[in-house]
Amino acid sequence: MILIQNEHIERIPVLHLVNQEQQSEKRPLVFFIHGFTSAKENNLHYAYLLAENGFRVLLPEALYHGERELLLKEQDLYIHFWDIVLNTINDLNVLKEYYVSQNLVDEDRIGVAGTSMGGIATLGALTQYKWIKAAVSLMGMPAYEEFSRLQLEQIKNLGYRIPLSEEEIVRQLSMLRVYDLSVQPEKLEGRPLLFWHGKKDDFVPYPLAYQFYQNIAEDYDEHPEKLKFITDERAGHKVSQEGVKATIDWFSKFL
Repeated sequence: MILIQNEHIERIPVLHLVNQEQQSEKRPLVFFIHGFTSAKENNLHYAYLLAENGFRVLLPEALYHGERELLLKEQDLYIHFWDIVLNTINDLNVLKEYYVSQNLVDEDRIGVAGTSMGGIATLGALTQYKWIKAAVSLMGMPAYEEFSRLQLEQIKNLGYRIPLSEEEIVRQLSMLRVYDLSVQPEKLEGRPLLFWHGKKDDFVPYPLAYQFYQNIAEDYDEHPEKLKFITDERAGHKVSQEGVKATIDWFSKFL
């Protein structure tokens, strides 16, 4: 039986899933991060399948979402997009340290995955944490600075006021560069990385993900099985069942 526990670790709401027979054991751990305007409960199907395969799974709640929501309008939430992403990356380390301290996690077998904003956070986390041993980006992309510039243009085109001065925008872009895997791909250090992306995605541009994959492919020449990009020609911003299965298989193979 799979146990689902709603826990709060240093004020971070998290769903914790594990096979009941393994609940007190050190297990390989997978974090799964939800998308923008979503909630941790919406990824329970991934977590359940992973737990069935022997993983301990943590579904953290992103800032301003779910249990942490402030009832912001979507356009106001969008303004805080990068605050949410960076806060999520910080939360991962807090949660990892806690569950390791409880002797529940095999520190050599920790993975991170996420959909959309969660995939973006996953790729940023790879620049910060060497303890991540394998990762899956579902509809995410690593080019933080470039995507931020595109978002600012979109906000202007929609007629919304950008509540940032030019100086603040420059400061934000500089801060994002620290987490931008596209400008520091060497931080991957050959770790297993899977991408899934719909070619018709209208939220996270497919080219930003696929171009990065092409740019790093030669870095995996000695171990090509550790890098994979699955393109769904018909999909928009929704992961197919193929993507779900590929995620489970990826962690089963590399963790």
